[in-house]
Amino acid sequence: MTVSHAIEEPRREPSALRWDSPIALHAGQHHSHHVHSDVTVHADVTPGASAIAAPQYAAPEYAASEYAAAYAAPRNGRLARLVVRMAERSPRWLAPASIAVCFAGVASYVWVSNPTDGGAADIQTCLIKLTTGFDCPGCGGTRAFYYLLHGNIPEAARHHAIAVFAAPFLVWLYLAWAIQRTTGRQIPAPRIGPRAVAIFLSAWAVFMVVRNLPWAPFTSLYV
Repeated sequence: MTVSHAIEEPRREPSALRWDSPIALHAGQHHSHHVHSDVTVHADVTPGASAIAAPQYAAPEYAASEYAAAYAAPRNGRLARLVVRMAERSPRWLAPASIAVCFAGVASYVWVSNPTDGGAADIQTCLIKLTTGFDCPGCGGTRAFYYLLHGNIPEAARHHAIAVFAAPFLVWLYLAWAIQRTTGRQIPAPRIGPRAVAIFLSAWAVFMVVRNLPWAPFTSLYV
């Protein structure tokens, strides 16, 4: 008769490393030499605690001078300082008056030069028309301005309909700005947003294509 004896080994419960044990203290001392100073570790060292709390990392603190450098604006040159000084000391009506004088000078030159009497043998002043033979987006604008000065709106529209359409709005915007600048009063003025600008530029592009078509009645728009 054979008797077998079962040898039971003692059952061991898994134990967690405690912070107050000699091994943990030695490991903590050895690990502290490799931990950055901006890391804060919160551990529960209460007797009987069996879990190690996860370390919490604190954001590093920097001095204001190290994190954000002060931006120094570049100094203006002599010409810029002179212009700024003149703008600050000039009366409010000077800017609108300067634009009006420049406009009067250009209008006088166009009136005297008469750009509509050019012959077929004259050299083209437009580089695009000189090299390609097509009207550019601005071709006919000076002649349309000349006809507007003489009150000939149909002929001005034939030379550049987009310029004739935009002219009253430009005058309106200038008058509204000049009155607000000189007197401080505000008059109703058109509000031109991105959508209006996009529609205007699209119409200008279509007009440029249409006036270069070689079929009637589009040939009447070719200048």
